[in-house]
Amino acid sequence: MTRLAALLLASFVPATLLLGAGCSNGPPAAGGPAAVADDADPVNAGPVNVGPVNAGPMESNSVQTSDETRAAEPARNEIATFGAGCFWCVEAVLEQLDGVRDVTSGYMGGHVENPTYKAVCTGTTGHAEVVQVTFDPSVISYETLLDWFWRLHDPTTPDRQGADVGTQYRSAIFVHSDAQRATAVRSKAAAQASFADPIVTEISDAGTYYEAEDHHQDYYRLNSSQGYCRVVIATKLPKLALAD
Repeated sequence: MTRLAALLLASFVPATLLLGAGCSNGPPAAGGPAAVADDADPVNAGPVNVGPVNAGPMESNSVQTSDETRAAEPARNEIATFGAGCFWCVEAVLEQLDGVRDVTSGYMGGHVENPTYKAVCTGTTGHAEVVQVTFDPSVISYETLLDWFWRLHDPTTPDRQGADVGTQYRSAIFVHSDAQRATAVRSKAAAQASFADPIVTEISDAGTYYEAEDHHQDYYRLNSSQGYCRVVIATKLPKLALAD
């Protein structure tokens, strides 16, 4: 089911029947990120001890960026790139964390230049929906970001998050350095103990990042009354002890 179908369904079915659709939910443990999303594995999920569719125009406003284009950022900032299903959902979580300076939604991991949202949704470009996170490692570590990554989605479902199905919704960590790769590999191994099924998250070198069209940026903040946002994201944030 695509996000469009999920949105249409949300218009006719009570929200209580749709809380499992899209991104996952999970209550936090005291003192920081620990608990796994409660719909990631409702039977066996335990604590992690490591440490959606707009019917508007689909014209491409994509901006091709890379690590080099971020050179103007203060030297203390670093970049992390995650794919965890719907980028609207992931952005709404990570942008609230202390030490995160910026979160943008976009596409990575494909073989087509300057992809549009419409093209990515066909599943033929090879891209994953991702968020690119600019963070201050003196405030929040890459390892802590990974802790949140495991919490905010189900990393055991190939090419799917809830009702969002397709290769563009795959679980992925795109690393920007050897150090990030080593940390991601360790974090993935540690997180496996919290899931009954194998984690299928890919760990790949970061490629070209294409920023998504303008209307996908800050989507939840600007469209919180939209059906998908109300049914999926607004129910997710409080369970992660984040503002909705």
